Amino acid sequence: MINNHHYAIGDLQGCAGSLEELVLQHLPADSQLRFVGDLVNRGPASARTLRTVRQLGKRAESVLGNHDIHLLAVAAGVRKSGRSDTLTDILEAPDCDELLTWLRHRPLAIHEDGFLLVHAGVLPQWTAEQTMALAAEVERELRGPGWKAFLAGIFGNAADRWDPALRGIERHRVVINALTRLRFCDADGVMDLKTKEGPGSTPAGFMPWFDVPGRRTEDTTVVCGHWSTLGLVMRPNLMALDTGCVWGGKLTAARLAADPAERTLIQVECPQYCDPLA
Repeated sequence: MINNHHYAIGDLQGCAGSLEELVLQHLPADSQLRFVGDLVNRGPASARTLRTVRQLGKRAESVLGNHDIHLLAVAAGVRKSGRSDTLTDILEAPDCDELLTWLRHRPLAIHEDGFLLVHAGVLPQWTAEQTMALAAEVERELRGPGWKAFLAGIFGNAADRWDPALRGIERHRVVINALTRLRFCDADGVMDLKTKEGPGSTPAGFMPWFDVPGRRTEDTTVVCGHWSTLGLVMRPNLMALDTGCVWGGKLTAARLAADPAERTLIQVECPQYCDPLA
């Protein structure tokens, strides 16, 4: 059950110092923490960040973000590191296997007490219950013995629309793209997976996923991250918490309270490790 000391925390992206400042200096010692994914990459201390979250034990849980899945794919040897990746400290760590095993057993979605936590977003056709069921399908693959082969087939922008008839890897590609990469979609839930700017750069015919009329999670408070150019958005049914920690913004913790008026924020200023104009 959610209590007064449950907090959701925005994208960390390897910023272990900001995480430690937030958790150790600003949050109650008995608080339960829910991370919205992208624990790693671009920041200076991805391995330390994973260790810190893992060592929180039952006090913390995190959904998987696109950078977390990218790390797993690089470690599996099915994807190359990117130019801006900062994953070497994990890949060369003596506890690398333990960290990766822990990471690939994290959920893609969490649904508790009226809150639905995902990294990026939810397609308008999906209910919260359907989202959890689809996330569980992917989780089974990531946790199974064939996880490396599974990761080899999941990447690509072509998987941009949901169809209940989809099966196998085609189905799972759409689920992963929606839950870990979604920003914009059209009224039918077709995703634009290329545009990374904020709502001021919305592609023609598209809109932010949470503004689609009649989306089936309107009665649930969705908690997400992923979209630093969107920034903090707090609505009765939306808490978007990526406030650009790795870009020199802030790391945000939001209290998970049923009453939107009680969803207080705790933020720490973050050093800039990435230049958004580079």
